[in-house]
Amino acid sequence: MTEQANVDHLLEEQIRRLLDNRAESASICISEAARAVAGEGDDADWRALMEPARAAARRLVAGGEVEVTQRGAVVDPATARGPIRVRRRRAE
Repeated sequence: MTEQANVDHLLEEQIRRLLDNRAESASICISEAARAVAGEGDDADWRALMEPARAAARRLVAGGEVEVTQRGAVVDPATARGPIRVRRRRAE
């Protein structure tokens, strides 16, 4: 596995883990996943993982696992600009 593929996998797993540790209706900020994967260090380490974390969220949306929201409304992660949150996919 390449280093980037490993980071991608770690970010996806961290998003899942964070959601597993929250209430069923809760959401997370992708920065939480980026910070957890970056570990201890300066802000630049986790900030560099923000776009990869957004990409991980998009992959999980494509797989039907999660939804991406802004201001509580579900949005298309491919076109969302600004802060996003991730939550478990809700039954329709």
